[in-house]
Amino acid sequence: MSPITDCTAYWDHYANGIAGDTPEEALKNAFGWTQYDGHGPGDELLGDPATALELGFGRGHAVAALATKGVEATGVDLSPVQVENAQVLWGHLPNAHYEQGDVIDYLVHAGGTWDAIYSVFGALWFTDPEQLLPRVHDRLNPGGRLVFSQAPAVPGSYGVQGMYGAGFTGPQTWIYRWAYEPEVWTQLLHAHGFREVRAWHEAAPTPDYVGTLMVEACKA
Repeated sequence: MSPITDCTAYWDHYANGIAGDTPEEALKNAFGWTQYDGHGPGDELLGDPATALELGFGRGHAVAALATKGVEATGVDLSPVQVENAQVLWGHLPNAHYEQGDVIDYLVHAGGTWDAIYSVFGALWFTDPEQLLPRVHDRLNPGGRLVFSQAPAVPGSYGVQGMYGAGFTGPQTWIYRWAYEPEVWTQLLHAHGFREVRAWHEAAPTPDYVGTLMVEACKA
């Protein structure tokens, strides 16, 4: 029997297991960037964009939060379940748009560009940066910003890493993540034409807890 890897099914399964927030809670916590509610920087890292694109929007809260501020905000996610859930919760917002698809394909075939492209524990973590970063750069307006967050790399374990979707039991479904230290992300972004790169570890609110890798960069 051949192993089966189905990323869409993985993220659909993830979406079905997420507990729902009230709209008020969702908007309040949409831009913590970190895995700790109410901790970390906010959407000021994006600058003052008129348009923004989220890669791997999950529940869609960050797209909605930007839309309520007048930003023309779009999100793309691989999971049809995530898209449906976001549209049910936030479809009434005229500036919030949710698209289903692979982020690489979306960026290749997108008809427009954006002032900000971002990812909160999303597709920047789960997509080969050598493939993704040049596409992001192509779709940013001059002076546009890329911002993303993810878990920091486990010390001594860098590059592409695999994880099984159901632990060590169940179907052979897996996904890949890319993990690097801040200085390596800085080198990668510079190599793909980004400038004003800043990459750092945002400390957790509790000492010795897992922090957050934060990265921001600009297109010249």
